[in-house]
Amino acid sequence: MSADVVTRREAVRGATALRGRGAWRPTPYQVCGGLFWLVMTLAYWRIPLCCDAGQHAAVVERLRADLLHPRHPMADLPGAGSPYYSPYAVAQGAFARLTGLGGWAVVRLSGPVNLLVLLTGIGRFTRVLTPRRPAPVLCLFAMVLLWGTERAWWSGYLGLMSMTGNLGYPSTFAIGLAFWAWAFTGTRAAGTGGLVRYVGPSGLRSWWGYAALGALYGLILLVHPITSIAAVLGAVAFVAGGQRGWPPAVAGRWLLAGATALLVAYGWPYFDVFALTGDRSVDAMHERLYEGMPGHFWLALTGVPALWLRARRGGGHGWRDPLVLMFALECAAVGYGWVSGHYTYGRILGLTLVPLQFALGVELAEPRPWGPWRRLLGGAAAAGALTGFLTVHAGAVVPRSLDPVGFDQPPRWPTYDWAARHIRPGEAVIADGYYSVHLLAGYGPDLAAPAWPDPALAESERLRRLAAVRACLDPSSTRAERTAVARRYHVRWLLLTRWRQVPEETTVVAWSRETGEVLARIGPGPGTRTGAAAGAGAGAKGGAGTGVKAGAAVRAAR
Repeated sequence: MSADVVTRREAVRGATALRGRGAWRPTPYQVCGGLFWLVMTLAYWRIPLCCDAGQHAAVVERLRADLLHPRHPMADLPGAGSPYYSPYAVAQGAFARLTGLGGWAVVRLSGPVNLLVLLTGIGRFTRVLTPRRPAPVLCLFAMVLLWGTERAWWSGYLGLMSMTGNLGYPSTFAIGLAFWAWAFTGTRAAGTGGLVRYVGPSGLRSWWGYAALGALYGLILLVHPITSIAAVLGAVAFVAGGQRGWPPAVAGRWLLAGATALLVAYGWPYFDVFALTGDRSVDAMHERLYEGMPGHFWLALTGVPALWLRARRGGGHGWRDPLVLMFALECAAVGYGWVSGHYTYGRILGLTLVPLQFALGVELAEPRPWGPWRRLLGGAAAAGALTGFLTVHAGAVVPRSLDPVGFDQPPRWPTYDWAARHIRPGEAVIADGYYSVHLLAGYGPDLAAPAWPDPALAESERLRRLAAVRACLDPSSTRAERTAVARRYHVRWLLLTRWRQVPEETTVVAWSRETGEVLARIGPGPGTRTGAAAGAGAGAKGGAGTGVKAGAAVRAAR
């Protein structure tokens, strides 16, 4: 069936509906997508926010306090130049100011919004690839299940399990926008074999339409720069694979789109996104992405035969098929990251799987009867999806109380409301727990040493702060040394794990029954001690000159 025939049939169907001769019926994707949105929203809301969510909640808190000149997301420093202050984050901050909600609530509410953008983007993108109605459903489930048999828990990885943690992240919103951008790019790249032409206002193909498309790519670049790399490579694949001939008017429109994208990114006042090009401060932490590739992604290889079929028969285009080109370009970018040591490029690995997963979904949407080759491919895809679900993803949607097997569940990190009640926003804290240094800033306090690199703070200075915090918490440190560090970074509080000593010059104010951590105010004074906290303080004050362990303070409180 040709693309033009599909276009005409869709137009007739719409005209019939307008005349009242037919009733609207939801498509299979609208039904399945709506159920998926509901289930994943509930799954996302049932798990305490963890990991990077503390950073994003902190960004909202700083914007809620000052929308135009926010402080550093995690430290008592200016925030100018921080890439966390993207248009997405500013919109969240404005929403928080209007509603009075805190950073954690806004991040949690952002999850279903981001998921809606993602699901609608997948539906539009799949329409560009094929008119087959089951295709978006198959592509969606391939995308969330066909990963690997080891958990891949990174921002921008949209497997079913990882969605329970990162739906509220900017990366999810940016990926949803990328699907929309690819769909609009594909509809403008005329002559792509097997693609369905866009049916809509002719103005979208005008110069203004191309400028709007460029603005969309510029927005993706500002919201999540790493995702924008994959988005641009996908755009190149659709234009190179679908555009036949380059008359001056066509070339001018694409140049306008590119120039608009750069202009939108350049004009953003909060940070210079192009300055991130040479920033290698986060490369070291991303090396693990390459080390875990086989276990994280091998089930996606089920889509290789489908992609090979597209390359072989792609409407006369062969290797110019957009999905084939997209996969090749993104693999090249990931390979460059490995060879160059710029491991941050590995963050696009999640989107590198999209051509495999969507090629498979489109191939299996072919009407029956199927030949032996497609039946074999369908069986392999079903087996891979079931394997991925049972080994990694089942715990995302099956609560522990209803789980008869014991599936691995999403991580459950503790909350720090108990500590944040005593610390005013903007007061600096020294914390030594893995969870606390990642989550506490989301409640409004600052950290003496931020957990994550940020261009707003020189990496050398962040490392100096980390070294100072380690020296302050060293059991052999003297009171004078601890006091010097506290004065240098304006530290008012210590949040210590249960095996850490509480210094003698502090007053224990609160402790956590869940983790055994202790919150201590630097300097003497009654503070806000009441009940058990006062007992904890008494236990801490009764120690030797170097203090007692936080665990002893907790036992005293009990």
